[in-house]
Amino acid sequence: MTTSRNRLRRTAAAAGLAAALIFPATGTADTVDIDFQLDWRFEGPSAPFLMSASRGYFEDEGLDVSIDSGSGSAETINRVASGAYDMGFGDLNALVEFLANNPDAPSLSAVFVVYDGSPAAVFAKKSSGIEEPADLAGKTLAAPSFDTGRRAWPLFARANDLEADSVSWDSVDPALREQLLASDDVDAITGFYFTSLLNLESRGIAEEDLVIMPFPEYGVELYGNVIVARDSFIEEHPEAVSGFLRAFTRGMAATLEDPDGAVDYVLERDDLVERDMEVRRLKLAIEGSIDTPAARENGLGAVDMERLELTIGQVADVFELEDNVPSAEDVFNSDFLPDQDDRMVFPD
Repeated sequence: MTTSRNRLRRTAAAAGLAAALIFPATGTADTVDIDFQLDWRFEGPSAPFLMSASRGYFEDEGLDVSIDSGSGSAETINRVASGAYDMGFGDLNALVEFLANNPDAPSLSAVFVVYDGSPAAVFAKKSSGIEEPADLAGKTLAAPSFDTGRRAWPLFARANDLEADSVSWDSVDPALREQLLASDDVDAITGFYFTSLLNLESRGIAEEDLVIMPFPEYGVELYGNVIVARDSFIEEHPEAVSGFLRAFTRGMAATLEDPDGAVDYVLERDDLVERDMEVRRLKLAIEGSIDTPAARENGLGAVDMERLELTIGQVADVFELEDNVPSAEDVFNSDFLPDQDDRMVFPD
C-alpha cells in the first residue's frame, strides 16, 4: 500500500507543479467544485473555513467550495473516502484507524494539520474528590463510543500509570454527556476541551469547580484534527488542493487576528448559535490546540514526521491494528502545503 500511495503522490505533486506554472496563485482557468464536510456543527472553530468561503478566498483560487456540517470525525473520514465529499475536516487518529482497517477501500490523506494537539480532555467535578488521574480508578466515565478521548483512553491511562480497564464506561449520546456529569450520574466524562467546558458551564458548573485533564498536558501528544482529501481527488485536481490550503491559511490568519469578528461567519450559517459562547469556544480552540509552540516554530499545517510515526504506533497499539498499519507517508501528504513563510500566521 505504501508504494502505490507514494507513487500517486509523486504523480500528483508533479501535476501540481505543472499547474502552478500555468495558473497564478490567485486564480485558475476553470472553477473546480469542492464538497467539504466539517467534523461537527457550525460552531466557533469552524470560523476559518466559513470565513474563507464568505470572503471569497476560495473563489480567488478558482474554487467553488460547499461546506456542510458533520456529526463526528469517523463519519467525515468515511464520507470523504466514499466519494460523498471531496475533502473534509476530521481527527487524524480516526484517519489512521480507517486506513489500517480498510486497505482495499478508496484511500485518503491528511494534507494540513489544524489542531496541532488533541483537544481531548477528562472532566470531573471537584466535589467528587477526583484530583488527578490516579483518582479515576474504579470510577464510571461517560462519552459517546466514537469520542476521541474515550477511544484514546488507553493512551491516557498508560501515560498516567493507570490500568486501561480500571474504569467503566457509559456509552451516551453527545447531548447527554455533560448533563450526566452535572447531575452526578457519572464520575467523569471525556470530550473536546472547548466543547465540554462550555456545555458544563451552561449547566451551571463553573470552571473553577471542575478538574480538567487535557490529554496533551497529561502525556498524550496526539495530533488532533486535520484537513483530509480523497487521493483520487488529489490526483485529478492537485492545483485545487493547493488552492484550498492557501485560501484556508488566509482565513485562519484573519481568524487569529480577530476571533470575535470571525464568529460573524458562523452566525451567517446558523443564526441560532450564541455569539459570545462561540467566540469563547473559538478562543479556547486556538489557545489549546492551534496556537502551539510547534505550530509557531514550523508554521501552521505541518507535521513532525517522527512525532507522527510515534502517534501512528500508539494508535495502532490502542486500536489493536495488527495488519496494514500505515506509515507516516501514507497518512500525511505535505506536497500541497503553502510555503512556510505564508504559514507563519500567528500574531505576536
